[in-house]
Amino acid sequence: MPDGETPAARPESAIGARFGQGFLTDAWYLAALSGDLKPGKLSHVEMLGEPVMLGRSRGGEVFALRDVCPHRAAPLSAGRFHRDAAGVETVACPYHGWRFRADGACAAIPSLTADQAMETERIRVRRYPVAESQGMAFVWMGSSPASEPDHPPPSFPGVVGGAPKLVDRMVFEAHIDQAVVGLMDPAHGPYVHRQWWWRTAGSEHDKEKRFEPREQGFAMVRHAPSKNSRAYALLGGQPLTEITFRLPGLRWEHVVVGRRQVLSLTCLTPIDERRTQVTQIAWSDHPAFTLLKPVIGAMARTFLRQDAEMVDLQNQGLKHDPSLLWLDDADRQAKWYQALKREWVASRREARAFVNPVEPATLRWRS
Repeated sequence: MPDGETPAARPESAIGARFGQGFLTDAWYLAALSGDLKPGKLSHVEMLGEPVMLGRSRGGEVFALRDVCPHRAAPLSAGRFHRDAAGVETVACPYHGWRFRADGACAAIPSLTADQAMETERIRVRRYPVAESQGMAFVWMGSSPASEPDHPPPSFPGVVGGAPKLVDRMVFEAHIDQAVVGLMDPAHGPYVHRQWWWRTAGSEHDKEKRFEPREQGFAMVRHAPSKNSRAYALLGGQPLTEITFRLPGLRWEHVVVGRRQVLSLTCLTPIDERRTQVTQIAWSDHPAFTLLKPVIGAMARTFLRQDAEMVDLQNQGLKHDPSLLWLDDADRQAKWYQALKREWVASRREARAFVNPVEPATLRWRS
């Protein structure tokens, strides 16, 4: 960084490409599961350092507004829905009842008297575009309040078997960049996830996997799981798996066993510079997820918490701002993530199509 230049002085898009600083914008982030958003209810989330109110009207519309009333800064999520005589629903601030439509425009200020004319609609709170897809609600975090989505929210293969069989959530005490490279790292398994049902001491083997570019990311192409990954034995048959990463922070594993499928999706949503919401969701039409649901759920929760514990340990070193030494093959996915981020920022800045910088490769490591 040049002398005298601080992160606060740099454009947001420039910061977003720097590892461990800022966030990618003009992108969809998971905000909630659709089932969490009940008609007539409001909720608060923090995303990319922004306070966001999520709501579902009694008519079923999901919307998101900046969770700060422009009058006295009370959170709108602490308010309630209001229906006027014409049946129009608005959100009423809990402090003075200022009412806002789903588009962010102020519809009424109750404290005004009849002879106090005011163009209330000129008062606005920021609206965030929302889209529901496959039972999930995604919020478009634009680079500016005027930013509108230019591509749909992501969709995933293997969303089968009805409602999710597993939902687990935790907060990682880390910037999203550290959370991403930690979860996609292929070599930490024998050390962080050492259990009798997954990996045991001395079970390391040489691995060789093919990778290809995918939409806004890359994939470890479909292959038979490693023989020292014992949990796959619960599925029986001959499982084949493909693991995909997509910007800004989506990782999923799609397993097929004959006609049956399993999808394990991990969504990373930045809360702020130091915290990342991690949501893990699994769908399946495989009988094992009915017969062994408590066992599989416990395994998944154990994995996620072990990763979180390692993040906490890593923070002890990161606070000293060390230079990080990344290897080629074992850390290539982390390098791809960095390249993808840089290209995303450049493509938005230059108003052009995103060009995936990842090229097909075969990577080798030991784990």
